[in-house]
Amino acid sequence: MIKFRKNVALFIMCAVILQMSVCPVNATANADTLIESKFVSEMRGVWVASVYNLDYPTKQTTDAEILKKEAIKILDDAKDLGMTAVFLQVRPTADALYKSNIFPWSRFLTGRNGLAPQNDFDPLEFWIQEAHKRNLELHAWINPYRVTKNGDQEYQGICADSPAKKNSNWIVRYSDGNYYFDPGIPEVRTLVVEGIAEIVNNYEIDGIHMDDYFYPGTGFEDTKTFEKYKKNFTNIEDWRRNNVNLLVKEISDRINEIDSEIEFGISPAGIWANKKNNEVGSNTNGTESYYQHYADTRKWAQEGWIDYIAPQIYWEIGHKTADYKTLVTWWSDTLKNSQTKLYIGMADYKTIDVKKDSVWYQGEEIEKQLNLNDLYENIEGEIHYRYASLLSDKNLYNKVKDYYKNQPIKVYVQGEKVDFDQEPIIKNGRTLVPLRKIFEALNADVIWDGETKTAKVTKGNIEIEFQIGNKNLIANGKSKTIDVEPQLVNGRTLVPLRAISESMNLNVDWNGTTKIVNIVE
Repeated sequence: MIKFRKNVALFIMCAVILQMSVCPVNATANADTLIESKFVSEMRGVWVASVYNLDYPTKQTTDAEILKKEAIKILDDAKDLGMTAVFLQVRPTADALYKSNIFPWSRFLTGRNGLAPQNDFDPLEFWIQEAHKRNLELHAWINPYRVTKNGDQEYQGICADSPAKKNSNWIVRYSDGNYYFDPGIPEVRTLVVEGIAEIVNNYEIDGIHMDDYFYPGTGFEDTKTFEKYKKNFTNIEDWRRNNVNLLVKEISDRINEIDSEIEFGISPAGIWANKKNNEVGSNTNGTESYYQHYADTRKWAQEGWIDYIAPQIYWEIGHKTADYKTLVTWWSDTLKNSQTKLYIGMADYKTIDVKKDSVWYQGEEIEKQLNLNDLYENIEGEIHYRYASLLSDKNLYNKVKDYYKNQPIKVYVQGEKVDFDQEPIIKNGRTLVPLRKIFEALNADVIWDGETKTAKVTKGNIEIEFQIGNKNLIANGKSKTIDVEPQLVNGRTLVPLRAISESMNLNVDWNGTTKIVNIVE
């Protein structure tokens, strides 16, 4: 959800409830709320990568105006697509796209490690402000261990006060030529946790996000570290997994200690483990985060250490070794009894420059996958990789936009989704919902009189009487006029949300982007 400090949130909520009762209808918007809900019950996210200038900035620059202009364009496009959240990569390689006392300014931002933007410009602060203006969440995406993406040349260009230079004994050069912090060193864990705490303390972000980069692979040269810090572990692989587990748990605890409203989520590789290597794994044959990256992503989700998990299921439906449907089903089943929300990482990048005979051509596979996700009750949204990929193909862009735009209205009562046999509708700027299902979800009694076409609702000491086609309702014996009369649609009585909220003393919250209604007593 879009994050507010607690006292501000209380003020805004009170103001919204008051305005819902007294303000005139805006004909161009849904009148059941004057601002879009900050309760986003469905994730529609997009990754914005800064590494290699893939998305932002497109060119390294210190010019604040250029950086602002590019940010605004991305956020406007995200809003147009129907997104609810942007995941901005703010620490691609032990650096920062924000003012930090721990990590130096990123070379991907300004062209040189440690070089600040002009005019004291803070990109992260600007992104947060502009995202929230558009009712978009802003999640700070970090890479915890990676120090370089261009090997020795990049490492030589790191400024002297970087923790990667000041503590060179914390660094391991991997076989790909790049440098990584050693996850087995306790001080490294502290560095990563405190780096995140700095962001959480200083910025009004909505979440902290990490992707699939943990240990780079099995050939990591950390034997000496293992001998020094192994404690009771005899197996280096189990010890490595424990190192990452400790990091994830400490990040979770630290964030909750500072502000429990901030979400912490991870988007790991799509395969936790193959069934041939682990009996509870998926029926696949691909790179396994559990064995190759020492990331026990299943444990993090089941233990509730993270608020959401977004596995990167970057294969098509019907793939021979890693079928999309097989993996979606495995993750859905795995998280069935978990409080951790499940989102799916989408491979929009695979639509770039493909031939007509490719399943990914013009976004056709993405569209199929989005529709498949709808069939799983506990899949609560997607995150698309990545912004420039969505912009590279107008057919993909329009398919994603139309998919989100054409979603039906969804209603949640006390956090639980209500399923209707008649979809809610909008009439004259008012949302109308099936009466019986809503009040049954609220444990209210509903009596229908077919002869007079009247519904009587009773809950505790509150009694409300509606009549089809009548703009007057009776609440506890007093008649009042409502904006839109109850409707009879396909044999179901639909009533306006505003009438429900005022008569039943409910908080009714509408998100115009996702078309999601939250009803809370």
